[in-house]
Amino acid sequence: MHDRAQPRTTAHNCERPCTTVHNCERPRTTTHDRAQLRTTMHDRAQPRTTVHNCERPRRAVHKGSRRGGGRRAVGPPLPATMEPEEPEEPGEAAWGRRDGGELGGRGLLELAVASGVVAWATWAVVLMPGFRRVPLRLQVPYQPSGPQQVANALELLRGRTGKTVDLGSGDGRLVVEAYKQGLRPAVGYELNPWLLCLSNYRAWKAGYHGKVSFLKKDLWKVNLSDCYNVIVFLAPSVKPPLATKLLAELPDEARVVAGRFPFPSWTPASTLGQGLEQVWAYDMKEVRRAAQSRAEGSPV
Repeated sequence: MHDRAQPRTTAHNCERPCTTVHNCERPRTTTHDRAQLRTTMHDRAQPRTTVHNCERPRRAVHKGSRRGGGRRAVGPPLPATMEPEEPEEPGEAAWGRRDGGELGGRGLLELAVASGVVAWATWAVVLMPGFRRVPLRLQVPYQPSGPQQVANALELLRGRTGKTVDLGSGDGRLVVEAYKQGLRPAVGYELNPWLLCLSNYRAWKAGYHGKVSFLKKDLWKVNLSDCYNVIVFLAPSVKPPLATKLLAELPDEARVVAGRFPFPSWTPASTLGQGLEQVWAYDMKEVRRAAQSRAEGSPV
C-alpha cells in the first residue's frame, strides 16, 4: 500500500525516474510533471535561428512561405546593410552627398583653385606677352575705350591733318575711326600679339585692311618726330615719363589728346566730356612755352 501512494514513473534505461533532458529535441516528461514543464510547446512558437559560420544569422522563412507541415515561420528583420535603399526623390539636391555629386568644402576649394589657374593662364597667354620686355612701372593694362570716349577724342582732332598715332592701340578702334575721319596715315603701336590680331580683324571688317597699320613696337622706343596727332589712353602712372618723351620728340605743330586721365603738369588747350568720358587736348607749342617759362621762373 505504501508503494501505491508513490507516483508511478515510466521505467527507462536509467537509474532514476527520467525527468532530465536526453539527446532529443525536447525533454520527455511524465504525466505528473506536465503542469510544471509545459514550456516545450511555448518554445516551438518562437522562431528558431541557428548561428552558422557566416557574417549574418540565417533567418527563417518569412510569412507567406511554407515549410513542411504547412507551418509558417517568421524570421528576424533584415540587417541594416541588407535593407533596400529608399529611392531618391526627383530633383533632390546633391549637396553633401558622398556619391558622385558631392560639392562640399573640398569641392569648393578645388573649384577656386581651378578658377585661379584659368585666370592666370588667361593673363599669361593673352595679356602678358606684350609686357615681358617693358619695366613694371611702365606697363599699361588693356582697357577698351567706350564709344563716347572715341567720339570725344576724335572731335578734338577734327579738321587736322598729318600722321596720327595711337600709343598702346589695344583693339585698334581708335585707329580705325581716325582713318574714317580722314586722319592719314593712321598707325597703332601695340606689343600684345593677341590684340594685334584683333586690331587687324577690326580693320578688315571695316574694309580698311592694308590702309591702316598696327605695328608690334614698344611705344617707349618709337621715334615720334614725324607725328602730328597723338592719341594717349594710358594709365596715370605712365603720364609723367611719357610727357618727357613727347616734349623731346614731337614737333611744335603736334597735338596730343589724352583720354581718361590728363597730364598732371600740362595745361590743356581744350577739353570735352565729363567723368571717364572726358578728354584733354594739348598743343605742343603751348606746352613747351609754359615749360620754358616755369624753368626760367617767369610767368607765362
